[in-house]
Amino acid sequence: MTEYAQVIIDISSEALDHPFTYRIPEELKEQVLPGVVVQVPFGHSDHHRKGYVVGLIRQPSIQLSRIKPVISVCAGDQTSLSRLIAMADWMKQTYGSTSIQALRTVLPVKAKVERPAKRKVIRLLSAEEISGRLETLSLPRYKARIRILQILKENEELDYSQAVREYGMTPSVRQYLETEGIARVVQEEAYLPASSEEELPLTPKKTVLTPEQEAAAAMIREEWGLRENASPDPESNGQTNGTGRPVLLMGVTGSGKTMIYMELIREILKQGKQVIVLIPEISLTYQTVSRFRQQFNDQVSFIHSRLSQGERYEQFLLARKGKIRIMVGPRSALFTPFTNLGLIIIDEEQESSYKSEASPRYHAREAAVWRARQEGAYVLMGSATPSLESFYRAERGEYRLVTLSSRFASRPMAEAKIVDMREELKGGNRSLLSRFMIQELEQCLADGNQAMLFLNRRGYMGFISCRSCGYVVKCPHCDVSLTQHNDGRMICHYCGYETGVVQACPVCSSPWIGGFKAGTQQVEQTVKKMFPQARVLRMDYDTTRKKDSYEKILYSFEHHEADILIGTQMIVKGHDFPLVTLVGILAADLSLSGADYRSAERTFALVTQAAGRAGRGESCGRAVIQTYQPEHYSLIFASRQDYPAFYAQEIGFRTVMKYPPVSGLMAILGSGPGEDHLKTAMSFLRRYAERIGASRSIQVMGPAPAAVGKVKDVYHMILYIKHDSREVLTAVRNGLERYIDQNEGFGGLRIQYDMQ
Repeated sequence: MTEYAQVIIDISSEALDHPFTYRIPEELKEQVLPGVVVQVPFGHSDHHRKGYVVGLIRQPSIQLSRIKPVISVCAGDQTSLSRLIAMADWMKQTYGSTSIQALRTVLPVKAKVERPAKRKVIRLLSAEEISGRLETLSLPRYKARIRILQILKENEELDYSQAVREYGMTPSVRQYLETEGIARVVQEEAYLPASSEEELPLTPKKTVLTPEQEAAAAMIREEWGLRENASPDPESNGQTNGTGRPVLLMGVTGSGKTMIYMELIREILKQGKQVIVLIPEISLTYQTVSRFRQQFNDQVSFIHSRLSQGERYEQFLLARKGKIRIMVGPRSALFTPFTNLGLIIIDEEQESSYKSEASPRYHAREAAVWRARQEGAYVLMGSATPSLESFYRAERGEYRLVTLSSRFASRPMAEAKIVDMREELKGGNRSLLSRFMIQELEQCLADGNQAMLFLNRRGYMGFISCRSCGYVVKCPHCDVSLTQHNDGRMICHYCGYETGVVQACPVCSSPWIGGFKAGTQQVEQTVKKMFPQARVLRMDYDTTRKKDSYEKILYSFEHHEADILIGTQMIVKGHDFPLVTLVGILAADLSLSGADYRSAERTFALVTQAAGRAGRGESCGRAVIQTYQPEHYSLIFASRQDYPAFYAQEIGFRTVMKYPPVSGLMAILGSGPGEDHLKTAMSFLRRYAERIGASRSIQVMGPAPAAVGKVKDVYHMILYIKHDSREVLTAVRNGLERYIDQNEGFGGLRIQYDMQ
């Protein structure tokens, strides 16, 4: 069957909506693939133009007589953009999305943003020759010329705007300078800055590794076949050989994983290659970029969602032109169009922020491994609490596991204590802070140290728990907590099980059963009332809405302009404050009771990361974990920083329940304006999935209302499909896509797929 290529002639935000269809000649069928650069006839006069193949189709939507053929494949014209286009096609096939959605995700498309023109006045004569010209000019007739010449006598260059604004550069003065060959005005690209932060230090510091860190770095070099301090091989054309597995660097909090990153980055840069460093949160940008610029100066840039579209595009343009060699940022930094990528680092790889919530619902970890394999680069993932997926792959030999078991400079781990809030309630304390927490805060402030109070609200979505005994209302079929809705129903968002809200605890009959209402503002008010002398900062969504708010809050706390920092999960990831000796974790079981099979894993990671912020300086650290479920294994193992024990118990649970990474799980998300229409359509999808998957023993759960069942009058439902093989799930997804395309009953609905 004849195939047709979808070709974009110009890469821009507007052009992505209008790919052009070309017929693939028989002799080019093996060569025309997504990402390839081709020559095609374009326009009424059929001028030969270069274009990028963004996809292949079999049934074009236009008349066959109007379709022109591809002229040729541009051999050796593989560019960073063409590689990203190939990546978009892989994401479309792997995660399920439209071509346009995938392309818009990976391509650094240019926004309609005016870039400021930067002009300079360049001196063409020597200082002595300028002096001679000054002698020929008389005041007051040539006052402006004399002023400009006097400045140029002392400076070889002068900013044009400054010359006009401060020194009276007029069009006639400019004409005089250029006509006489004294100076000329030149215009150059003025790249928008990635940040207004001016306190980033630029003094290089040499990394000195401990023996344990050096041993870990040596294992990574061995895996990748790197030679320490090796010079570029002229025969390799700057390319890595791409051999070696991805490496999972598991190091306890404070073990110095970042120092190993820097050592390996230095070796990659010596090979003439480029590096992408992924971080999970915008809040980490300030400290991360500060540390990397201490080592690599202005070779480092960064992007994040708070930058304007124009600023983001400019940073990608700098990367394409080779003006920067290290890009730091959240998951979108993965698509930096480097031409000679050598290394991708994923810091805190366990974080859920690496998973996209928009279609295509890709995971940055999987996408990084795919891109690295295609471009002959390496992947290094770091975490104190690796995701179960990564550790599972390391156990199976897909990743190389390298461990760091002690903190840098042999500093002790923070001593953690679990406080049972049920006992606090029995003792009459209904405050957000336990009596032990209050004592520890008093001592911390008296010693002149700093404290962080972390309110664990991640995963919280209206669950119901007993404050007296810790019981949480769960689904009897899926072992996840039920979610309370405003209409009084309690629903499982996996299988749709439904029941009414309980008025008393079914275990201990206590009336103290309900949802958790406190937020960071209430914590701040409580702390200020109890400790009026303390300087308090709050870091959450409300206080970080402005562009530079993250940097300002963290800068103030880092320079001890505050004693206590209160916040959500954004304060406990990767930050390094030497004066913090106390970390308080409030409501540690909130995320534990989320309506998600990953709740225990996320709780373990958050509590471990939070405790790891304490004691990173000269003084010992303490962590106080407040909870209504002190006997839960995730909190017990987190207080001990015991990942192997947690993994052993959690992977056993996943095996029994057939959840990832042991088994595959695909979510089908449907949305539309009519509730009944959506319910009917999702029910049809369930029956069709069961039919096409019957011979493969798939398990289908749902459909059920999504965690947020209605947003802006649009209803949302979800359907889950389980199977050991991801390939089987992909085949089911492809069958469902064809079924939807062939049935008009799905009109007006949006169906998305999430491979978990």
